[in-house]
Amino acid sequence: MPVRNPAPQDADVAGRLLAWYDAHHRDLPWRVPPHELARGMRPDPYRVWLSEVMLQQTTVEAVKSYFRSFVRKWPTVTALASASSDDIMKAWAGLGYYSRARNLKACADQVAVKGGTFPDTEESLRALPGIGAYTAAAIAAIAFDRPAAVVDGNVERVVTRLFSIATPLPQAKMEVRAIVEGLVPDKRPGDFAQATMDLGATICTPRRPRCMLCPLRENCSAQANGDPEFYPVRLAKPEKPLRRGAAFVAVRSDGAVLLRKRPEKGLLGGMSEVPTTGWTARVDGATGVSAAPFAADWRRAGTIGQVFTHFSLELEVFRTETNAPAPAGHFWSGAGGILGEALPTIMKKAIEAAIPGATNGKLGDTATANHLITTIP
Repeated sequence: MPVRNPAPQDADVAGRLLAWYDAHHRDLPWRVPPHELARGMRPDPYRVWLSEVMLQQTTVEAVKSYFRSFVRKWPTVTALASASSDDIMKAWAGLGYYSRARNLKACADQVAVKGGTFPDTEESLRALPGIGAYTAAAIAAIAFDRPAAVVDGNVERVVTRLFSIATPLPQAKMEVRAIVEGLVPDKRPGDFAQATMDLGATICTPRRPRCMLCPLRENCSAQANGDPEFYPVRLAKPEKPLRRGAAFVAVRSDGAVLLRKRPEKGLLGGMSEVPTTGWTARVDGATGVSAAPFAADWRRAGTIGQVFTHFSLELEVFRTETNAPAPAGHFWSGAGGILGEALPTIMKKAIEAAIPGATNGKLGDTATANHLITTIP
């Protein structure tokens, strides 16, 4: 099997792809479509940056509602810089990879200090918190029309198929980037970047690619070889370790739930949580009712799980009812306010296991309180 097919003409690939993009681009809330660009409308670097940070390791569909919410609350980078870290974490809750939210605040602060204007080169963008090589290239290309090589998972898939690159990922990343650098056109490099990503997301998909609709099918080595799904080649991933622990949901008679804030640094840093045991990516936490944070009539409410980047987590969930004051380092969150807390998905699952409907808005304040008042003396 060939390692790499001879490169098609750069202008041929770029021209075909841009023509396809003009007709078939995705309608995304952060995107300026090609016909608007042609009329002179320019992308807002703030919206480009915000969307690219949100899209890191997250799907487009998951990001759309978060993006719209953020730009309604904070329409400019200076507005975001003026927001508290707690408010940003609450707005981010459920989107995952929470270090992104902390870097979002840090980056907004730095840009705001410099007058609210983002730098327009890859090198200067990379000097900002949370902006790595990919994000810097994407912002430079899309917001400022710089001829930058933007390579995400979609682009890797398109290029490895287009050239039949048999080197496994991630080892092939430098080879893919070098090819993309050669394909980026001088005109419309931002649209070219978005076109390549759109092609990977909608046509050159991981499974059952729609090759007959692809504007690059005549250039594609993998299509000619008859096995596009073979690419990209990936080495087998080691099985993720399973960590265990316990979570404890304490409920007050008015429907409030006992929470605490996690340390700023580390996994789920700065987020809110119900009391839980000391699990990490490397070690298990204690399990069973004997690990409860204080003495009470704890009753088992089920088991929940979550898959993180480097490990899977399984938590036993226990529930109790109490009117005691919040222990040191904890606080009571009212039944009507739990929806606005900075709760990561794993903690929402724990609360849902103990209080069905509490975190998805299906229980109103009164209904929630009535549902929660069970056996409190």
